Amino acid sequence: MSSHFPETRVLLVGSFDDSLHAHAGLRRRALERLGCRVATVNLIGTGGWLSRLRRVGLHDRLARAIAGSTPALVLVLEGTQVDAAMVASLRQGAPTTWVNWFCDARRAPEDILPFAAAYDAVFVADHATVEALDVAGNPPVHYLPAGCDPSIHRPMRARDRYRANVVFAGTATPYRERQLYELVEFGLAVWGPGWRRTRLRDYCRGELLGHQDYIRAYAGASVAVNVACSDENAAGGHDPGASRRLFELAAIGVPQVIEDHPDTQRHFREGSELLVARSPAELRTLTAEALHDRAWAEQVAAGARQRALSEHTYMHRLAVLLQTVMGRVPALAAG
Repeated sequence: MSSHFPETRVLLVGSFDDSLHAHAGLRRRALERLGCRVATVNLIGTGGWLSRLRRVGLHDRLARAIAGSTPALVLVLEGTQVDAAMVASLRQGAPTTWVNWFCDARRAPEDILPFAAAYDAVFVADHATVEALDVAGNPPVHYLPAGCDPSIHRPMRARDRYRANVVFAGTATPYRERQLYELVEFGLAVWGPGWRRTRLRDYCRGELLGHQDYIRAYAGASVAVNVACSDENAAGGHDPGASRRLFELAAIGVPQVIEDHPDTQRHFREGSELLVARSPAELRTLTAEALHDRAWAEQVAAGARQRALSEHTYMHRLAVLLQTVMGRVPALAAG
């Protein structure tokens, strides 16, 4: 798949670091592997007054980056700091194509709507949001979930505190606390911010979760549990079913028990690649069965990993995005 877009110049705008926002760097690497020439603008400050200065000067930093790299495509990853007025100002007199990919955050359509019209195309992580944003005045809205990087998300040997029967890694929420509390008897370990302020405090292995810790924690699990941030039926609840965790766990090669969502089974087969729970009782039952029948669970994990590597890497995702945009703007191919 490499070098499909040789010398295509892309300015990638997002939050880059080695922990919570490590995924932006993985997308940059995927673009480079596809043959693109990538420049970046980091939306993260370093804290305090410098962070405030970076936000205030964002327009000028973007303008300099565009002038210096002359991109055919500006790809914004979420980037709500880059509002509609800023995009309108920066694109004046330039043929650059602007795209926003909302693939990580659990943003409801009403959160995306104020930004959408400023872009040439918008990509989002669930089909319901595509339908909600399909309104007059908006650019084309496409479904494109997150993915994985097999060089990072891979099986590995885990020891000591990274070994556990059942693992969940992510921010604590009341919904997750309720769901996971039913699994404590199976040898639960939780990782991530906030768990030590919940009933699961005694099961927390660590709150400051770097990306490598996240991978080691799941790689050391006999069973990984994939629980949404909130109950999507609750007020204000919104979770993309095909979350980033779905593809990462598949690539790590751990058996995955996940809550049911229409988008998940667009990508993996239930039973042979995913264990899908439609109720808290099923979440508990499937977790117990996967722990009891390890050979069966490992077959499921192997099926998911094969699927992830063949269809769901960030190179696959960025190739689709570039092909979609190139279809609308042929000049992009010239770089």
